[in-house]
Amino acid sequence: MQLKNRLAEYRKGKSLSQDKLAELLKVSRQTIISIEKNRYSPSLPLALQIARIFQTTIEDIFIYEEEDLD
Repeated sequence: MQLKNRLAEYRKGKSLSQDKLAELLKVSRQTIISIEKNRYSPSLPLALQIARIFQTTIEDIFIYEEEDLD
């Protein structure tokens, strides 16, 4: 299983800096960087907050990709 995301795309579309988005979410800038680089998967409450900021669904920002188990 791999969780990818379009956070950077949404953030840039709203002209938000990583710092500003972190401030809105009450997290560190490093958290935003880690999420954008797919190094960290946010908690469900944080994912919901992110979706609300961008007025979209979690599924539009976070993409779940299953790996082949063959």
